[in-house]
Amino acid sequence: MPPSSWFLLVFVWWLLLALAASDQEQQEQGGEGCSAPKRCGKLNISRPFWLTDWRTGRSCDRPDFEVTCFNNTTPPVLRSSLPRFGFAIINISYEERSLRVVDGHKLEAFSPQKKEASGRCVPSWNTSVRLAPPFSIDPVANMELIFYSCTEAAAAAHRDDGSSTPVEMPWFGNESNVFVRAGGRYGATGDGNYTIQGCAATVMPVQSSGEVDASHYKELIRHGFVLTWPAGWPQAPA
Repeated sequence: MPPSSWFLLVFVWWLLLALAASDQEQQEQGGEGCSAPKRCGKLNISRPFWLTDWRTGRSCDRPDFEVTCFNNTTPPVLRSSLPRFGFAIINISYEERSLRVVDGHKLEAFSPQKKEASGRCVPSWNTSVRLAPPFSIDPVANMELIFYSCTEAAAAAHRDDGSSTPVEMPWFGNESNVFVRAGGRYGATGDGNYTIQGCAATVMPVQSSGEVDASHYKELIRHGFVLTWPAGWPQAPA
């Protein structure tokens, strides 16, 4: 066989292999490779959620539903938040389009390492500020927990009124200027109605079907709250 024929044969063989590899990669990116459920910790992650591919950096779907899995002993984390202070996913109900998450940033606020120059410690930012579509806080499944970081004068009045629970901060070695109280059903009352003169308020959701005991604020935060996403998501990328 002439050398030119050998060259043509090798070229055709290489081209067929390249096409086959390309077809397989496309199937993995937009088809079965992405849609197949994958395990992270105790959860099965399946569409519309998908796991970050650390090896290839490949995207499977809308970035809103990307989930980061750091190991199999910690819960997966929504991509839209930082690993340490993000929303850790405790469980997912695909039928009800809801998930229960824990806000790592709020837990960190009560860490002994959280020492601010002011001598006060309170979760910063309302939880709703850190959320973006398509996720929203379920107003039916969640109640409101309100934290107040107060001036000395406002704190002194707060300690005696019996309506709020002082937040434990033993690492400061003084009386707490931070208080927590329970609100109503999430979103039923405007945040402005929680304003107290001399105090900065932070509102966060906690999952509950009834009244909330604010004195158990740590347990409530650890239990998490419920997010939902609307029917029809994820939409096709623009």
